[in-house]
Order: sequence, then C-alpha cells, then structure tokens
Amino acid sequence: MSELTATQRLEIIREKTRPTVNDYIPLIFNHFTEFHGDRHFGDDGAIMAGIATLNSTPVTVIAQVKGRNLEENKRSNFSMPNPEGYRKALRLAYQAEKFHRPVICLVDTPGAFCGVDAEKRGQGEAIARNIAEFMTLKTPVISVVLGEGGSGGALALAVCDELAMLENALYSVISPRGFASILWKDPSREKEAAELMKITAEDLTRFGVCDKIIAEPVGGAHNDPHLTADNISEYLLDAVERLTKLDIDTLLENRYQKFRKIGEFTE
Repeated sequence: MSELTATQRLEIIREKTRPTVNDYIPLIFNHFTEFHGDRHFGDDGAIMAGIATLNSTPVTVIAQVKGRNLEENKRSNFSMPNPEGYRKALRLAYQAEKFHRPVICLVDTPGAFCGVDAEKRGQGEAIARNIAEFMTLKTPVISVVLGEGGSGGALALAVCDELAMLENALYSVISPRGFASILWKDPSREKEAAELMKITAEDLTRFGVCDKIIAEPVGGAHNDPHLTADNISEYLLDAVERLTKLDIDTLLENRYQKFRKIGEFTE
C-alpha cells in the first residue's frame, strides 16, 4: 500500500476522471437491471439500485452515484441522497432478502443531502431505518467504499457483514470540510482536518472498521479503471462465496459483533 497522506488521498478521490459506479457496474456485473422509485415519494438520482449477476450469482446492487461534470452532478444531486434514495435502497434490500440474493453496496458520497425539503420528507428517519434494518437483514451484505464515505449518508449503506475500501478511499463520521466548519468555523481548513481525523483505509483497518483494502493503480483508480474493477470483482467474488456458506444465525451474530466491537469505552 502507498504511503500517501489523507490530504493527498482527498485530492485523488476528487479527481474528475476518477471512475464512478457508472463505470464500475458494467465492468463488474452482468445483466444489470435498474429499479426506480421508493413507492412513497419518487426516484432519487443519487442512488442507483437494481439486480445483476456477479459471475453467475444473482445479486442486488445498491450504489451511490457521482458525476464527472456539472450536468451529471446535477442529476445525482452531487452524490448526496435524499430520503427517497435510502427508501429505494431499503426496498431493494427487502427484495434481496426475500429472494436470498446477496446485497452489494457501493458507497461514494460526501454525505446525505441536508436541504429543507429532505428534512421535511424524513431524512434522519430514512437513514436511521436503513441502519436498523440492514443490521438484521437476512442475507449477506457487502459494502465497498469507492471514494468518499461521508457521515450517516455513507453509513446508511455500510451496515454490512464486510466493509472493504479502495486504497485511496476515505470513510468518516463527517466530511473533513464539515469537521473544519464545526470545530474551527473555517471550512477552508479541511485538509488539516483530514489529517487529524484518521479516516484512511489503513487507519480504519487498524481500528477494526475496514475488513479489506482493495488495491488501486499507482496514482489512483482513474489511471486504470479496468484494473481497479478487476480488483473489486476479485474481492466481491471471494466475499460472496464465503458469506453465502454461513447459516443466517451465524451471519447475523457476526454482523452484530462486528459493530459492537468498534470504538473504545470505559465504564
């Protein structure tokens, strides 16, 4: 693994040519069929969800969508999901449980959208419900952080049996910019915040949050998207094979213990 700082990785994952789920899904999965809508309010372009095959295994794919230009970012709300996006994700997760399909979540967001309308439609409740329901979902759940994994917006799709991160990805309780805004009242200090927060894949592996670091080409995934996709696919094939062999009671107990052990506390 490279010795890049969190600040350098922040620059890499914000590279405009960095691959997004629109690149990875066709390279990793076959026969992807997208589903739309949450059956409550509408569809959300920030979350793409559907069914596909991974090699020959039917899976459900739930992915946060980043754009590469202004028009793509406007369609995906700059990868900041609204509550209907999380409800769409949960709808597809329930369907996966019913048909015994593993769920694969691809995480890439600076955080959930915090607009007034999103709050009116129950943003906090939607995120909380996803966290609660994914914890007891009776089918394997695998999450991969592709770039930014910001706050509850990422955690809503990262309650899983295994969490993997691309080598340069970051995963945090709040974005570095948000951290700097709250702590120092100065969002321009986000790079300083990134170094303090310990949010790299190596940091999170050491803390027991990340289970697998997926290698990227030198300089970042944008230098060879096909190689990066191959590395993700290799990991997913192995994880799906291992997790589908477990009985549901063991799977759920392991998932529970995975999250119970995170963090340090005293009594």
